[in-house]
Formats: sequence, structure tokens, C-alpha cells
Amino acid sequence: MIGAGGVGAAFAGIAQRREVFEHVVLADVSIERAIAATDRFGEADRFSAERVDASDRSEIVELIVRTAPDAVLNACDPRFNVPIFDACFEAKVTYLDMAMTLSHPDPERPHEVPGEMLGDYQLALDASWRDAGLLALAGIGVEPGLSDIFARHAADELFSEIREVGVRDGADLVVEGYDFAPTFSIWTTIEECLNPPLIWERDRGFYTTPPFSEPEVFDFPEGIGPVECVNVEHEEVVLIPRWVQCERVTFKYGLGQEFIDVLQTLHKLGLDATDPVSVRGAEVSPRDVVAATLPDPATLGERMSGRTCAGTWVTGTGKDGGPRSTYLYHLADNETTMREYGSQAVVWQTAINPAVALELLDRGDWKGTGVLGPEAFPAEPFLTLLAEYGAPHGVVELGAG
Repeated sequence: MIGAGGVGAAFAGIAQRREVFEHVVLADVSIERAIAATDRFGEADRFSAERVDASDRSEIVELIVRTAPDAVLNACDPRFNVPIFDACFEAKVTYLDMAMTLSHPDPERPHEVPGEMLGDYQLALDASWRDAGLLALAGIGVEPGLSDIFARHAADELFSEIREVGVRDGADLVVEGYDFAPTFSIWTTIEECLNPPLIWERDRGFYTTPPFSEPEVFDFPEGIGPVECVNVEHEEVVLIPRWVQCERVTFKYGLGQEFIDVLQTLHKLGLDATDPVSVRGAEVSPRDVVAATLPDPATLGERMSGRTCAGTWVTGTGKDGGPRSTYLYHLADNETTMREYGSQAVVWQTAINPAVALELLDRGDWKGTGVLGPEAFPAEPFLTLLAEYGAPHGVVELGAG
């Protein structure tokens, strides 16, 4: 696993409880962080630490060749996807990530048409991976990941025709002691939220809108309640139409107005930029400065309370021929994940899904070659095993769709 931060450490804690994971190598540019992550488990024969620069393809290849893993899990920010993805192809090893390669907006009409979309770099190499007999499983976190699996499950088991697949994410999480403390990587959060959101329609294809467009109030289950959600750029809109028959795909996130205001201010000040600027003779990325001033999301668990809900709202025609509107979801409670795993809810909910996927690949329940999304595989084995991990999903019927 490349990246020993919050998600990486949470994955290792989950893997420790499953015998299928014989050995986990946690590799990070900070060997101290990798060692700290492995030391907490007290099993030196199963967990080891390595240093690797995730931006250096040759270093990654050397590490893969030396450690000879069955698979490489990319737990880094997506800006490192290209070197890790390419290194896995060169070293001929199964690759998994939880977010796809970055997009680049159209320079002239960014809020109307897409430029380079999320995952374009990876999906363009699908034939090369297939010809080599290799698998790259892209976007196997919770969103993307479990949300895509919900779409596949709905198509296979619940609906005869699907009109819209709408991923909806909301929470009632509170972080005590901070005015602004994102529960996930601020680098990734800025990338997702300030890029033009992507929407897909069968008759229109892919198109974009301004950030935070089309607000709607979605009533989340199990007491979280109504949360205003807005359009956000996300991989599901790219992946789901490739394998699930439907008419429309959207992604909306319950950010809250205060969070939106902060992100818009960062954008106005240019603090979301990634290109380095000169500061007293040093070259620094404004976005890296923002990240450095905020608390590490992995350390917030003790101050957090509440739950996070990730799910997929599907509307269309049910198997009985009548209209159907169903929300399939997964909920993580921070008190529970901290007590049982020592990981805050958001990173834990992301990390459990690649663990389940790797176990399915090891069993042979999931098989494939090429660059594939989670919805390219049957959903039932995943949802069954997820429940065995102690994290079952839920289903709410929302009335006629």
C-alpha cells in the first residue's frame, strides 16, 4: 500500500482482522509515518514499513519488484496516480485506487463542456492492460467504489429500467474545537469541489456546470435528516454509464453553506492553485500551504462525533413494472469506528471497500483484466462480504420515482 496516512492506516487496521491478508507493506515518503502506522499493530511478521516517493515511477517499480506483492493499493492523493498506475503496469502487478487520475477543465467553456475528464488517462490504457492480462481496479473507495456497486446491484436485482443514478453523500459530523476542519484530504476536497461538476445524460452525453450548482435537499436515513446537496465533480459520473444502463448520472455532496463559502474564498484568493509561487525565495504550492495549516484528518477522530452516510439514489421502473425510487446506503458512526479500529469514520468508510475487493479478487469471486470500475463486477459477493466485515448496507424506499 502506497500512502500510510489516514486511509492507509485505516485499511491496515481492517486487514489485520482478515486472515487473507498475509502481509501488508505500508510505503510512504515519510518512513516515520509508515513505521508509526505499522507499530500500532504489533505484528512485525504481517506489517512492515518502506519508504517510497510516490511521484517517482522508478522508485515504485523497484519497491514492487523487491517486495513482490499480489497487488498494490494506491492510498495517495490522486495527483500521484499516474506514476503509481504506470509503475504497476511496468512491474506487472494488480493495481487498485480509491480516486482516479485528475481532470483538466475545458479552457474556454469550463462550465458547459468537459475537457480531460476524471480517469481519462487510465481508461485510455484499458486495452494495454487487457492485452497484458493485468487488472487495474479504479475507484474502489466508498465514493467512488461502494456507490458504484450499489448502482450495479440496483440494475441487476431491483430495477427493470433505470432513469437516474444519483449518488448522494451527507453527514451530521461535528469536529469539536475547530472552526474549519475537513474530515478528508483538503487537497482532494478542493479538487473535487472547485472543478466544474460533471453530469451524464444518455441523449446529451457528458456536460459540466458551475461548482455547487443545482442545490437540492435530500433526507438522509437513520436520523441524519435533511441536508442540502450540490453538484460536485466525481468519478461515478464517468464510470457508471460504462457498465450500468440508465438515462442520467449525477453526484451531489452535502457540503453546507459555511464549507462552500470557505472553498469559494480560497478560490477567490488563488489559494486553491497547485502551481508553485515564489515566497521569500522558496517555491511553494498555495494548496499545499492550505493543507499544511489545517489539522491532519486522520488525527481528528477523538474530536469528531456523528455519522457519515454514502449512498446511491436510483429511480426508474422496478422489477414489478411499477415506478420505484430507492436509496442504497452505507453509514459509518465515528464513535464505533474509533472504538473498534482507532480510525475516524470518513477514512474508515473509505478504507473498508478496497479490503473487501482484494479479498474477492483473492477468492476468484471477482475476475477481470483491463482498467475496470467497481460496477464492472457482480455486486452480490461484495455486499455479502461487506456484511461479514460487520458493515452491512441499508436500503430505503422513497416512494414512486
